[in-house]
Amino acid sequence: MNASNLDELKRQAAIKSVDFVRDGMVVGLGTGSTAKHVIIELGERVKQGLKIKGVPTSWETAVLAHKHDVELIETEDEWSIDVTIDGADQVDPQFNLIKGGGGALLKEKVVAAAARQLIIVVDHTKCVPRLGKTFPLPIEVVPFGWGSTARQIEELGYTVTLRKRDGHIYKTEAGHYILDMQIERIDNPAELDVQLNAVPGVVETGLFVGRTDVLIVGAPGGVEVKYAEPRRG
Repeated sequence: MNASNLDELKRQAAIKSVDFVRDGMVVGLGTGSTAKHVIIELGERVKQGLKIKGVPTSWETAVLAHKHDVELIETEDEWSIDVTIDGADQVDPQFNLIKGGGGALLKEKVVAAAARQLIIVVDHTKCVPRLGKTFPLPIEVVPFGWGSTARQIEELGYTVTLRKRDGHIYKTEAGHYILDMQIERIDNPAELDVQLNAVPGVVETGLFVGRTDVLIVGAPGGVEVKYAEPRRG
């Protein structure tokens, strides 16, 4: 299946996700190609009278939301987010995620954690038996001593590469670096997340564990809506 067909599947799933948005809600807005479809659809419904406010996870998302007349809340405020809609780079059968391919993983995790409900939208190729192997795990780190941070991660048995774009070190909107970690398979995402976050210099990982409430998958046979077990605690 080519890229345009996969994008159409994501678009269909994104449209379905917006059905979960109700009048008066505060909506967390993800970053990336899937989130773009969500924002465009939200804009269409705003034109039809839907009243919402959004919390963007990146400058790119904020610009797109403004373009489509989605009102935004100041990002430094304290929010009460009803639902966050975002994409993912990989999803396992327990709805654990790898995110961060677009570099917005820290803000995406903050907004996901603040939401009463997290909806993840993907095409069917993002669903995998286990996280890892075909997609590296992004790890956001502070620039100070990043080489030492990388070494400590490698001493745990992993291989990391400093992310670059056009020959320059990639910087997140918070001014951090990203280490992309190659790993064959992640059998225990929660354990790995704790292990990596214990390394000094690590700001956050791209592992989203036990956060997804609804998974919406664009597949050749149609859009599939799947619900996670209720969160405990």
